[in-house]
Amino acid sequence: MTFSPAHLDELRALLGDDGVLASEAARFTYEADALALEKHMPDVVVLPRSSDEVAAVVRWAHARGLPVTPRGAGTGLAGGATPEHGGVVLSVNRMDRVLRVDPERMFAWVQPGLVNLWLSQQLASHDLYYAPDPASQQVSTVGGNVATNAGGPHCLKYGVTLNHVLGLVVVMYDGTVLTLGGESCDAPDFDLASILVGSEGTLGIATEICVRLLPRPQAVKTMLFDFTSVEAACRTVSAVIARGTVPAAMEIMDQHTVQLIEDWLHLGLARDAAAVLLIEVDGPAVSLETQVEAIAALATAQGARSTRVAKDAAERAAIWRGRKSAFGAYGRTASGFYIMDGVVPRTRLAEALSEVYRLCSERGLEAGNVFHAGDGNLHPHVLFDADDDAARERALDASHEILRMCIRFGGTISGEHGVGIEKRPMMRELFAPADLELMGRVRHAFDPGGLLNPGKILPGDGDGRMPHPAQMGGAAVRPDAEGPWI
Repeated sequence: MTFSPAHLDELRALLGDDGVLASEAARFTYEADALALEKHMPDVVVLPRSSDEVAAVVRWAHARGLPVTPRGAGTGLAGGATPEHGGVVLSVNRMDRVLRVDPERMFAWVQPGLVNLWLSQQLASHDLYYAPDPASQQVSTVGGNVATNAGGPHCLKYGVTLNHVLGLVVVMYDGTVLTLGGESCDAPDFDLASILVGSEGTLGIATEICVRLLPRPQAVKTMLFDFTSVEAACRTVSAVIARGTVPAAMEIMDQHTVQLIEDWLHLGLARDAAAVLLIEVDGPAVSLETQVEAIAALATAQGARSTRVAKDAAERAAIWRGRKSAFGAYGRTASGFYIMDGVVPRTRLAEALSEVYRLCSERGLEAGNVFHAGDGNLHPHVLFDADDDAARERALDASHEILRMCIRFGGTISGEHGVGIEKRPMMRELFAPADLELMGRVRHAFDPGGLLNPGKILPGDGDGRMPHPAQMGGAAVRPDAEGPWI
């Protein structure tokens, strides 16, 4: 359906003038997420403030056959919030409130546009916090984290977003509002809330989220080790886990990354180290010194040149600032870069990194690595000149080869960024036709018309349009199944 001025009037009647953005300049801001692999201009951007307003917009779009692309802060790195088929971008940025906190039962209801870090800041007075902490937590939203099932450095010990979502209020494809899950750890219904987590807005739009909270650890110890080889840092990670210790976080940065961070922030990291390894443990204060001593001994045995243990909260924050500023450091030195999100078995980390360097070098490209070493979640950064189309194509080719390497090594193509547009072609290499057909049937059950974030995740017919499940291979669906497949 062609978008018309009458449509704008109808949306303004629902949301008010300030809830609808229609100028080309305003819509330009919403044509891609942080990946910017592809850019597509939406017909309109809407800014609801409540579940009722989201439901009204979705009902309106459903009646007119218009696609709806949900969007949080736009920090996604897989093209999941890119409006590939135009239509309506539904931004939840104004839905940024903590609705209710129950400190005794340790949960909170929040809106999806709440910035991740703001939640823990608002819980400080209760001595509670929200554990998922993606590197973008200062800007990414809880709703966006739910959409991609985001992790973060501390997911090694505490788990990813899925492990901290108890319930959801969801607007379905036709504007129906449902509550899935609840406020307890084991709701008696089918666990449909978990299906929504990580579905990137293709099954429904979360408008209220019940999250599990944790008490702040009594004590935290943050260590930094530097090594003359990446392999030695990776061996240390495996040695610590093999000992039976599960740190809160284990992060590695290679030399290229460390040097870029030092050029920018001057944090005192070892510029000549091939790799630095950040390990953090938390828990009862009485238990931490023993853990620190044991980990330091293992690191030294693997060749660590030095051991740095943060003396106080300020030094700990400085160490983490280096890790969480890596993406910005790459952006200062290269006009374009792709950030991968593959996963390999922890024992094959060193081998995988060697492959990353080789694949990029063969294409005349530089690569930097900063990653969640404890769970094997790699984040290679493939750097290129954004004004050089040939370099961009080489970088994209290298990125796909890196993901294929992850599959060969027994891993997968996403640890926390999602599939979106970027990894959609790889789904056929990771899953059998019958697997994809089943995923398509699940999607059809939630969204028969395929108008919620159309074309994302599941591979289509070459232009991102999702075929009917029967066209993906596997068993045929009911002949009376309703709805166009988009």
